[in-house]
Amino acid sequence: MEYSSNSRHSIAQPAPDVQKAADLLAEATTLEGRLHLPGVRDDYRARLEQVVLLATDAMGDRESTSLQWVLLQAQAARAEDARYGAGQLSRGSQRAPTLEDCEDGWQRVEEIVCTAEGAALEAARLARLLDTAEAREMAHRAEVAATAARAIVLERNRAYTFHADPGFSFGEGWYLAAAARLAGVSIQIKPAAAQEVQAKRFLLDAGLAESLRPYRPRPASPKHLTHIIAAAFQEDGPGAQQILRAAFLGDKSPSASLRSWIDGHVGGDPAQKVLLWVRTADHHVERNTCFDELRQLAELALKAGLTPLFFGDAVPADLVPTSAIDLTLCWKKPLFQRPDMRRVQLQLLEELRCRHGLVGQIGVTTAGMDGPALLGLPTLYLTQEPNVRLGKWVGAVPAYQEVVRAPGYFDIIRTTLYQWQQ
Repeated sequence: MEYSSNSRHSIAQPAPDVQKAADLLAEATTLEGRLHLPGVRDDYRARLEQVVLLATDAMGDRESTSLQWVLLQAQAARAEDARYGAGQLSRGSQRAPTLEDCEDGWQRVEEIVCTAEGAALEAARLARLLDTAEAREMAHRAEVAATAARAIVLERNRAYTFHADPGFSFGEGWYLAAAARLAGVSIQIKPAAAQEVQAKRFLLDAGLAESLRPYRPRPASPKHLTHIIAAAFQEDGPGAQQILRAAFLGDKSPSASLRSWIDGHVGGDPAQKVLLWVRTADHHVERNTCFDELRQLAELALKAGLTPLFFGDAVPADLVPTSAIDLTLCWKKPLFQRPDMRRVQLQLLEELRCRHGLVGQIGVTTAGMDGPALLGLPTLYLTQEPNVRLGKWVGAVPAYQEVVRAPGYFDIIRTTLYQWQQ
């Protein structure tokens, strides 16, 4: 990329503007081996822009092979730099926490790609004027870079991954299915995942066959999903809830085996009950259930005349009051691991609500509780600080409440429990 005094395009005594443009290009070229260092690429990019502006202005109406050669090199470098920039920005945009940020980032990617394409077109024009093998090779490099940059936009993966591996959050599948039903987002499932059959069964039962796409790398960020769902509920909360209930629960009654299992574990006690979620995961351990807090929640429920019903991960046996019901780890039972496992787990909680006095649920920010919340189960989720993702649901999803662990938060829980009990 350097301007060479031995080039057939050089002149014996270059004009000042030609020399200045060549010097700026040489300065930019010296940075190429350090572009990975902080701030260097920005400096490199700025110098290339200076070269283009200076050489273009100096060109005017006169023909100067020296300026044309300098400008060709600068445009080719700009195309390659833009390809790199588009690739980097696309990765960050795809992981953006909100859909708005994601779309804004991709719009900027499009602008960078247009820069690469413009630089490549100008390089091709200059190569035709210079008409040398070296110039044509330089223009070809620019064209390859521009084509690769455009491919980044064309190959953008707009699908969200429905995780079918037990190591991922089970509840985020409900987010994705809900967003697909309410806003038409696309879904992909990684082939040969441990629960691929169960995931496909749930999506097909929910009427989402048309939303499925072949699996591709770099899917859209699941962080967008809660915002998409919130927007749909804000527009029409009762309508959104009705759509999800029909999709997730279906129009058939729960199986006799499920009802029998519930009767065997919950019995015919007509007392009102509150679901207390337990989370003990390796991922984001700071969000796990605090057992001292869980014990206090159980005591508050009992004082409000509600039977605590423990659900989710394992809980110490001595923490469960004798009058409480322990359904922790029930999701591991064969009944809840069959191909229809996702629908059956939601039907379990719906049956508890409709036939066994379940009036609400309390838990940490675990996505498992959000499926039933979207279907209408009154929900209190506990968090150390306001949750950016789920905070969008407060005031949008009916009976969905955030409780920040600030002084007096147990009073909020106590008041809500008495409201549920009435």
